[in-house]
Amino acid sequence: MAGRNPLPTVDVVIEVGDRVVLVRRKNPPPGWAIPGGFVETGETVENAAVREAFEETGLRVTLTALLGVYSDPTRDPRHHTISTVYVGRAEGAPAGGDDAAEARLFGEGDLPSPIAFDHAKILADYFRYRKTGKRPL
Repeated sequence: MAGRNPLPTVDVVIEVGDRVVLVRRKNPPPGWAIPGGFVETGETVENAAVREAFEETGLRVTLTALLGVYSDPTRDPRHHTISTVYVGRAEGAPAGGDDAAEARLFGEGDLPSPIAFDHAKILADYFRYRKTGKRPL
């Protein structure tokens, strides 16, 4: 890893009504994840978030808040990534696309298992933000 910079990624906690969209990953690492992916060259993180959300869920997302930036070097077993995580809103039923085998709606009390990456922490931060209005530092 010496000499390599972290890779920029985005994730979007997509709200549909009072539930959130998670996708079941087709590729390793396995598990359920917040829709997201890598920022492409020449792309803003906001545009990457909207694009990745659409590619993985078929939903047109409007970003509503910046939840936080997650940079733990161990958050992704494949590479050191730094994720800018947004909250967004959409309407309709999600459908898995791109590298998402499936996309479904979940509430805080019925989250699936396993959850990939550090997304359990991000979801806990999101649900706390929804209740208190406070974002993680």
